[in-house]
Amino acid sequence: MRKGLSRKNNQGESLNLAIFASGNGSNFAALIKAVREKKIKVKLVVLVCDKPEAFVVKRAQKAKVAVILVKREDFPSRLDFEAAIIQRLKNYKIDLIALAGFMRLLSPDFVKRYRNRIMNIHPSLLPVFKGAQAIRDALSARADSTGVTVHFVDEEIDHGPVILQEKIKIRSKDTLASLEKRIHLLEHKLYPQAIKLFYSGKIKFS
Repeated sequence: MRKGLSRKNNQGESLNLAIFASGNGSNFAALIKAVREKKIKVKLVVLVCDKPEAFVVKRAQKAKVAVILVKREDFPSRLDFEAAIIQRLKNYKIDLIALAGFMRLLSPDFVKRYRNRIMNIHPSLLPVFKGAQAIRDALSARADSTGVTVHFVDEEIDHGPVILQEKIKIRSKDTLASLEKRIHLLEHKLYPQAIKLFYSGKIKFS
């Protein structure tokens, strides 16, 4: 575990969490709920979003969570875009970043800066069905099962040390909508569990 994190938690203080999202924000809402119900001891201090029109922004405003809006098209390069995010995150003393449908690939430099402090949730049992259409791809492949993976982010796409995985059987009558619904419910369960493992010091890094 990152040096100093367990000491902070022992003093009764909670971990500072940032969520990066670009869309509807159902995982954002699930984490807000977990915090309010005291299932996880974190402070959800800021949302980072690259889409001002995304519904997750309204969710954050309703929950009184600070919002950092950074549009990629306002910057000449990805590195400049990320530098703006990093500069603004400094105000929040972030311990952990949770990616929740953030539709931007993070550069190796960004990943290195927050090594083992960026989590992602993916709707498949990685390493199978990587990419943005994982649920559709599992159905198209006529797979018997799929699932959800929470993992640390590294320099590769949908790759990095796995924290939690859970399988879902694909039913013969499943449609894209029905499978998505069950996948999302599982995501909402696993993400708080993974964050709890992180701040409890139960994830060991090699």
